[in-house]
Amino acid sequence: MKAIALIPAYNEADLVGATVEAVCALSDVEKVVLIDDGSTDGTDKVGRRAGACVLRLERNGGKGAALAHGIASLEAPWPDAVLLLDADLGASAREAKTLLAPIAAGLADMTVGVLPKPPGSGGFGVVVNLARGAIREWGGGYDAQAPLSGQRALSWECLQAVLPFAEGYGVEVALTIRALKQHYRVLEVMVDMRHRATGRDLPGFLHRARQYLDVRRTIKALAQKET
Repeated sequence: MKAIALIPAYNEADLVGATVEAVCALSDVEKVVLIDDGSTDGTDKVGRRAGACVLRLERNGGKGAALAHGIASLEAPWPDAVLLLDADLGASAREAKTLLAPIAAGLADMTVGVLPKPPGSGGFGVVVNLARGAIREWGGGYDAQAPLSGQRALSWECLQAVLPFAEGYGVEVALTIRALKQHYRVLEVMVDMRHRATGRDLPGFLHRARQYLDVRRTIKALAQKET
């Protein structure tokens, strides 16, 4: 199994170094690509020192755009699988090996990490329920535990079938729905990963509002393609 990891990052200088180091240490990962999405805190420098190949974007364009830049940067020979990981996992990013294992064994085409609930996190489930309902409706009744999880691995074939990436925080919902509609095998797996909690404070609510709008926009776009 040869895998490439794509890690979009925006102002994650405090954790991105540990994240990159953990992923670089995985035996199946031959390259780590960090896409610095217009950070102002030196994220690109930290990532480069940690061993990543860094793509530096001058303006923040959102997660989907950052991942699109990452894919566009790849050259043949193509990997067997691609990891999509958040930049704030720190040392727990080593658990990405758990995402790759079912693909290497031929048991799944896309794996989705189900993370333990971090202390101090928790919204009201509005965005999760919106995403879960859309996946159930267009994914043949698939009941996703973690519809918004950004920790994923995809076979190269599956990845090509589910592109292009949706905008912003709609990435994950679109990936899951497109994969299921094309009868690729999606498998959720428990992973002992940790990332920064989104709390019930003003920054947390603003984050969820942006997430809700992006997910809703993505669902609307997918629905229009069905009609």
